[in-house]
Amino acid sequence: MKFWKKVGLLVLTMMLCVGSVLAADSNKIAREKLEIRNKVATTLENLYELKPRAKRVIAECPGYAVFVNSGYRAIVWGGGHGRGLARNNRTGEEVFMKMGEYSVGLGLGAKEYAMVFVFGTQDAYYKFVNSGWKFGAEGELTAKDRESGGAYEGAVCVGREIWVYQMATRGLMASVDLKGTEYYRNKKLSPK
Repeated sequence: MKFWKKVGLLVLTMMLCVGSVLAADSNKIAREKLEIRNKVATTLENLYELKPRAKRVIAECPGYAVFVNSGYRAIVWGGGHGRGLARNNRTGEEVFMKMGEYSVGLGLGAKEYAMVFVFGTQDAYYKFVNSGWKFGAEGELTAKDRESGGAYEGAVCVGREIWVYQMATRGLMASVDLKGTEYYRNKKLSPK
């Protein structure tokens, strides 16, 4: 009888431990989501202060994504990472995302910056959050889009129906490089 009591006590203890770990992980995920949402709200407030028209553009577009990123440059190699949130204005869906950046060239420094993507169509939004998005040396950056006129003032067209506002928040970097940047779904915070 003593043997089965010990086995039962051991099983109960293991179940309590597993439950505690799962609850702690759930709390960690909730805190991480809250931190990202707060950074997104602060970034949008800063953008609206710098570019008041952006508030209307973001409110009326099919979707947008906000990333807070940090990057470094050490002579020849560089890189960066970031976290963000994509929001579908039509459905209210939120998708937590990540960003990775890799570069080769000459430079030195570190910086923290924010990027706000504005999607002109639902299709552009869905492709971004479901398939990810890559930008690199092969990409083409257009400073002005004739179709949008002044609506996206201060934003850069980086793809079909995708505009970006970029704001440096901290740091200094001087570099000449070839850069590859990838945006993708954070599977831990936003599983499909």
